[in-house]
This record gives sequence, structure tokens and C-alpha cells, in this order.
Amino acid sequence: MLNVLDFGILITYVVLVLTVGCGAAWMQKRKAAKLGVERDDGAYFLAARTLKWPIIGLSLFSTNISTVHIVALCEEGYRSGLAYANFELAAIFTLVILAVFFVPFYLRAHVTTLPDFLEKRFNRNCRDFLAFLSIISAVFIHIGVSLYAGAVVINAMLGFGTEVAQLMPTMIMIAVATGLYVVVGGLLAVTLTDAIQTTTLLIGSAIVTTFAFMKLGGWGVLQETVGPNMISVLRPSGDFSGMPWHAVVIGYPVIGIWYWCTDQTIVQRVLGAKDENHGKAGAMFACVLKLLPMFLFVLPGLLCLALLHKGLLPELSDSKEAFAHMVMNLLPAGFRGLIVAALLAALMGTIAGALNSIATLFAFDLYKRFKPETPNKKLVHIGRAATITGVILAIIWSPIIGKFDSIYGAIASMICYISPPITAVFMVGIFWKRATAKAGALTLWIGFILGLIVFALDLLKEHTGWSMLFMHAAGLLCLICIIIMIVASLLGEDTNTEENLKLVWDSPMTPLRIKGSPGLMNYKFQAVAVMTIACIIYFLFRAPTQEKIDAWKTANPEAAARIEAHCNPTPEAE
Repeated sequence: MLNVLDFGILITYVVLVLTVGCGAAWMQKRKAAKLGVERDDGAYFLAARTLKWPIIGLSLFSTNISTVHIVALCEEGYRSGLAYANFELAAIFTLVILAVFFVPFYLRAHVTTLPDFLEKRFNRNCRDFLAFLSIISAVFIHIGVSLYAGAVVINAMLGFGTEVAQLMPTMIMIAVATGLYVVVGGLLAVTLTDAIQTTTLLIGSAIVTTFAFMKLGGWGVLQETVGPNMISVLRPSGDFSGMPWHAVVIGYPVIGIWYWCTDQTIVQRVLGAKDENHGKAGAMFACVLKLLPMFLFVLPGLLCLALLHKGLLPELSDSKEAFAHMVMNLLPAGFRGLIVAALLAALMGTIAGALNSIATLFAFDLYKRFKPETPNKKLVHIGRAATITGVILAIIWSPIIGKFDSIYGAIASMICYISPPITAVFMVGIFWKRATAKAGALTLWIGFILGLIVFALDLLKEHTGWSMLFMHAAGLLCLICIIIMIVASLLGEDTNTEENLKLVWDSPMTPLRIKGSPGLMNYKFQAVAVMTIACIIYFLFRAPTQEKIDAWKTANPEAAARIEAHCNPTPEAE
């Protein structure tokens, strides 16, 4: 249970975030008053396009890392070791794609939303589709799932119940607190608070990892206790984790490009960049930050398993409680309050980003379409109304998440089934001049329908016999969508205009010829450096040879037996 000191730290943190978030609106209004102008839609939705690279990078990372992200990765670390760190390390490569191939087009086209970009490249139908799907994913995935998972963990750590009726007050308070500074301050409020929340999150997670390592006795003890396979990131075919290396290679580029390069909730931070160099550098800074979750979010779950096998932690009743279990049993008073604040930081960061994207999408891509003469001031009010509506819908939807067997699995599979057509249309659209608007719209809708069908087959696999890994399914669906787009474009009339073709690269090498900033701030140097580090980590944590596994089993027979039982539990044990 948390004591008075813990609650004091938690309350101080919440007050600090709300003060900074709401103060952003005051700063914008004061600046506008000095200049003798009104605060416009650019200030509210895109922070007046003044964001610099440190804020962009921190905000990208904070919006990505939610409470459900931390808790689920810790759970997966406990269940299957470092295999799910692939989702973090592979993101580095798609963030490089964002910086090199997408940022120049987005900023040069001066778009407010990604559906806006899709209309300029193709047509209004494509814009409508992406706007609708982006709002739905923001409400039901980014906000709804995060609210539910966050409320469960926070209630458990505060000693409250986790039934739906007991979770609702927590979800409402979190949503209202976050919605307050988003409604008042807009994107500047989101990015400023993200900087605070990211720092808190990283410090809190580092504290948990440090205490766990100190309790266990170091890396050598971890290796002896869990074995070489659990410490590896790349896994062989048939691995119990369900995350073999080829699934990552086939599926992650599809979901990674959708998430990091085309999802409004994420990319909106880049759209508010001061200039192209800051947009690219912000994405590169996010790459550096993505090196950390493997060690701060996934590894603690594996440490929890080792501590349990060593008898250094009380028994764990549910793997979903692995993170909370360590916090409550390893950390002294004061630190526990800081960790709850870190969890709240992650939750508020994700919700804030999603709410701001909902406001932007609804105001610009839906409302302004039917009323194009709407003044900027009214658009801000419309965006705020959409934000409030999104909060209400997410709260209503959140309890339904509790009916899924695995929250993380449900999120991953949903993303794998909705992302393929969007990834296909964006990638083909920016690299192939012959891609047509009709082909783009056809691909989006057919891909969406196919994704729904495959999701249903997977959800009901006990009855349908569906056995394909969701990452493999994402790759296959994306390939089908690319084929549809190419064939439909070739069979149809080329309706591209000179304006359309300005948003297509002459060749994949063209963006690499952009000079960029000098010295260490050059995006090419940064991209090569961070990808090299990621590759080194992959090499160091590669799949062990059978000889190495056999040697560990021979030297540590009792530990090997416990890990075997953990990885392949009997029905009675389950």
C-alpha cells in the first residue's frame, strides 16, 4: 500500500502537469496579444509549427509509451523473456523511414493532418477513409485500451478493487484531468507535458530495473536462472513466444510504417515542427529513446521471473501484475509514489496525444469539409467538442476491454489487421507516379474488409481453425493490397496531375540527396548511428546455439526444469 509520502509525490506530480498544460494556453494567448493577432488553428492544433527537435522526440516517445505498453511489455518479459523487445528495436528502423521519406513531403505540403496529405496525393475519398479510421483507432485503441489497463494497475497499486464499477471513477478522473489541459492548451500543452512525463517515466522505470538487479545479484545470476534463450531477442521458428525472427521481418514493417509514419496520433508532433531539419532530428531523437524500453520495460519482467525462481519475491498470482508486484515488493516508500506517477505519466501522455489528434481530424477533415468557410476560432471550439466526445466514448468502451483474454494480444492483432491497406497506399503512393486515386480508394476499402474477415477468423480460431501468426497475416495482407493497387492503377486511367506528382519521389534515392543540417545534427549521420546501435543489440541478443542451451541445462538442471515448466505449462498448472 502507498503511504502518505507516496500520495504526496503523486498529488504534486498531477498538479505540476496540469499547471504546465493549462499554462501553455496562457503563453500562446499572451504571445498572440503582443503581436496583435488572434490565436489561430495552427497554434492550437500544431503549436503554431514552432516545435523543436527535443520536444518532438520526447513527445513521440511519450505518446507511444502508454501504461498498457509498460505493463504488457513487463508481462511479456515475465512470460517469454526478451522476444517482445522486437517491437521496440524494430521501431527504430521505421522511425528512420519517417524522417527520411515522409517528413519532407508532410512539411513541404504544409498539411495539418495525414488525411489532408492523402487527399493531395490522391482524392477526397481516400482522405475520408483515413480520417474516419484514424478517429476510430484513437478512441478505441489509443484511449480506450490505455484507460482500462491504466485504471486496473493504478487501482491495484492503490489497494482498490479492479471490478468495472470500481475502475470507472479512476478512468473518469484520469480522462478528465488529461482532457482538461488538452482542451485548453492544444498541441503545445500536449508536447510540453509530454517532456515532463517522458522524463518521469524513464526515471521511474530505471528505478524498478535497478532495484530488481540489486535484489537478484546481477546479470550473471539472471543468465544462470533463466537461461540463454529467454535472454535472446531473435527467436527460431516454433519458439514458444510466438514471435520467431521471420514473423518480425515479415510483419513489423507493415505495422511499423502505419503506426510511426501514417498514424495521426503519432505523426502530429512532426507536423508541428519548426522546419524540416527539426522534424527529422525529432524523429531521430525518438529513435535513440526507443533503445531504452527493451531494458526498462521488457527486462524487468524477466527479472521478476528470476526473482520468483530464486525465492526473492512472493508468489505472483497473475502475470499481468508483474510490474505492480515488483513495485510494491521491492521499492521503499516515496519511490512507490514516483512509480505510480510514472505510470500515470505514460497513460496521460498517450491519451493526450490521441485526444489532440481527434480534435484536429474532426475539425479539419470532417467538419471543415462541409463548412469550408468556418473561421479558425470556431474550428478550435469544434475540436474541443470532439475531444470531449472522444473522452466520453472511450470511457464507455473501456470496460469492454476486460472481456478480452489478452489485452496486448488484442491490440497487436487489431493493428495487424487494420494497418496493411494504409501502409500499402502510402508506400506505393509516394514511390510510384502511376498510382491512381481510384486505385488508392479501392485498395483502402478492400484491404479494410479483408482485415476484418481475417480478424474474425483469428478471434474465433477455436472454431475456424485459423493458425497463422498475426504478424505473418499482416505481411500477407499488405502484399495483397500492394498487388491490388498496382493492378487497379495499370488497368485504370492515369488521372494524376502535376500537383499530385509533386508528392511522389522521383526515386528512392532522391530523399537521401537532401543535404540536411551540418555536423552531428545531420539526419544521415544520425540514422546510420542509431541503426548501427540497434543492429549491435540484435547481434548481442541473438538466438543461442543448441550447444549453448545444452551447456546451460547441464550446469543448471534445477533452473532449466523451472524454465521448461514456465515456458510449457501443463493444463493443471495453467
